[in-house]
Amino acid sequence: MAKEPDIKWLNLTRLGLPVKVLFTGYLIVIGIGLIIAGLQILLTHGMADGKFGVSVKDIIYSYYGNREGSKLEKALNGPMKQYASPQERAILIEWVRKGAPDDMYEKMVKPIIQKNCAKCHGVIPSIPDLTKKEVLKEYAKVDTGASIQQLTRLSHIHLFGMAFIFMLLGFVFSFAIGINKIIKSILIFTPFAFQLIDIAGWWLTKYIPEFAYLVIIGGFGYFTASAIMILISLYQMWLMKPRDGNAWQED
Repeated sequence: MAKEPDIKWLNLTRLGLPVKVLFTGYLIVIGIGLIIAGLQILLTHGMADGKFGVSVKDIIYSYYGNREGSKLEKALNGPMKQYASPQERAILIEWVRKGAPDDMYEKMVKPIIQKNCAKCHGVIPSIPDLTKKEVLKEYAKVDTGASIQQLTRLSHIHLFGMAFIFMLLGFVFSFAIGINKIIKSILIFTPFAFQLIDIAGWWLTKYIPEFAYLVIIGGFGYFTASAIMILISLYQMWLMKPRDGNAWQED
């Protein structure tokens, strides 16, 4: 029986320059993408309670909702606060709390929306068109958080997209040398596991706000595991002295 060849170059320290450049480009782009994703969360979910920084309350407001107020109030006191004066925001909030009456809409609310909101909410297709009265009235209702339709759409996008990202990241990291194969396997699987925890947290928080902690744990978990794999892979490719060894057969 032929002996299996000992491929001593199959590790990150001895890959050819073109492959190192390919892997490095991917890792850098993914790393920047994770940082920007964190900033996006900070600027969206992180402002749900009107205060900068992501908290459990932000997660609850985003998925369970703020059952004490409307989505419009939450936006006016949070991420949209800068786009209207205090007097204008007071008028809009008063309109919401009075039950969104039509007469007040025509005389007082519509001009404010046209002046401050129409340049985005009446033009950009991906965000609600608040220049339409029926759409604005929906946002004046009690905030019950993300809808089932929104959760379904976001879940399938994240599951397919992140799984592909983590697969390629794990593939690159599988060439790392000098790491126990059990530890390496756990690190490779960790982002997948925490992504499932994150998305499960969305759905559970929609109905039981106490599960908001899962969203924070999930996001922190897959970000940390991904960062570790990216840094180790870059270190071994460009700073570590070349070593012989087959990274896929190490004990």
